[in-house]
Amino acid sequence: MELKMHIPASRQVVEAYGDGGFRVTGTHYQGSLLVTPERTFAWTVTRFEDLTVESIQPILDMGRAELDILLIGCGERMNLPSKAVREACQAVGITPEPMDTGAACRTYNVLIHEDRRVAAALIAV
Repeated sequence: MELKMHIPASRQVVEAYGDGGFRVTGTHYQGSLLVTPERTFAWTVTRFEDLTVESIQPILDMGRAELDILLIGCGERMNLPSKAVREACQAVGITPEPMDTGAACRTYNVLIHEDRRVAAALIAV
């Protein structure tokens, strides 16, 4: 699916998702991703069951100093992350928001457009 929105060039934006990958700020990525306002990097999680505290550690390391919200794109449908994942996010001042991956992509773009401090952990669909 193609997503279009005017966002400052300095921000990462999810332009498309599907077919097992994403297009973020003009770059195609295969597989799952962690996306922050300043950077995008590959994420080893390929299915929701693999989502652990360790898998989101790069986001947790950013903590309250850089982020307020972590959108969790759970794949084809929304699932509730483990209590450990939710507590780890909250311990560093980040609110975890699970949703299906498509909704997470769209919500991330809206929040970036509003200049919110958001990251997205996106399981490829």
